[in-house]
Amino acid sequence: QVQLVETGGGLVQTGGSLRLSCAASGRTFSTYVMGWFRQAPGKERDFVAAISRGATITDYADSVKDRFTISRDNGKNTVYLQMNSLKPEDTALYYCAALQKGPTGTMAAGAFDYRGQGTQVTVSS
Repeated sequence: QVQLVETGGGLVQTGGSLRLSCAASGRTFSTYVMGWFRQAPGKERDFVAAISRGATITDYADSVKDRFTISRDNGKNTVYLQMNSLKPEDTALYYCAALQKGPTGTMAAGAFDYRGQGTQVTVSS
């Protein structure tokens, strides 16, 4: 089992940037596909981004492509989400997720095994 703790959320103006971090417990971090989801009030959960175990493959939702960048540091058991050019529609609770089996595409389809509690991102207009 892996425990995930997100940090880095906050309030930012339109066009601003934030960097989210997700620290994972355990010794098997490098065996998980890692990713980010978000959920706005009254809306369904949306996939944001995923990164493969060796950080060679990434997947992004169309809505964040070219604005967000996912990365990971297996030595630090941490996954990051750099968010640039933020828009009000990016406002949501962002949480990281871990997937034991399958490629990044499996997470892009909505699957994960573990998730964190989330960190709030609010973008003001």
